[in-house]
Amino acid sequence: MKGVVLAGGTGSRLFPLTKITNKHLLPIYDKPMIYYPIQTLVDAGIRDILIVTGGRNAGDFLRLLANGKEFGLTHLDFTYQEGEGGIAEALSLAEHFADGERICVILGDNIIEGSIREAVQEFMTQPGGAKILLKEVDDAERFGVAEIVDDKIVGIEEKPKAPKSNLAVTGFYLYDEHVFEKVKGLERSARGELEITDVNNSYIADGAMTFSYLDGWWTDAGTFESLLRANNLVAETIAKRGEL
Repeated sequence: MKGVVLAGGTGSRLFPLTKITNKHLLPIYDKPMIYYPIQTLVDAGIRDILIVTGGRNAGDFLRLLANGKEFGLTHLDFTYQEGEGGIAEALSLAEHFADGERICVILGDNIIEGSIREAVQEFMTQPGGAKILLKEVDDAERFGVAEIVDDKIVGIEEKPKAPKSNLAVTGFYLYDEHVFEKVKGLERSARGELEITDVNNSYIADGAMTFSYLDGWWTDAGTFESLLRANNLVAETIAKRGEL
């Protein structure tokens, strides 16, 4: 399996921190943000990774990460997303890289305490389709929310005013080789983007979507509040492990 880290966008919600750098290069405690999704993939056994970036500072990723040797990667590739066309549009740029293999996709500002290794291994035993990771949250209306019936996922609603559950869809997605066909069949949403929720709902409609629950804490880092939370969570976790 190959890994894809989506690290594009302008980071407008973090301006002026992002005036001279990409959001995913901002520090989370003692490491650049981009280190965390890469390490999550490595810990899951994935050694062939593509970084999808964008904006005016894309070249900084190459200067920081080079060939990925620091992480023990076999290959580290880069590609560039023009503008902000949505998560699914960014994913579409990975088609050549995937080359017919299954992929694990991570949003570059998603940081977790635990591991996705078990979910990756479970997905590899599936005949095909997709798998997402869910997490119980107190503010489900901020996320894509999964509806579960009889232990099966029957739909995902994006940022609902009245969530049907408290299960947020985290920024970790596992797809078979058909994901790129599904992206090509999407229509742009009202905000002009190709939505990853539409990709996931397509797999659900096919009866080809499974899910797992994410252990430990999970946060994004795309706002000032969540950036601070991510820093604090990482610092607390390191302190508990006695690494400070």
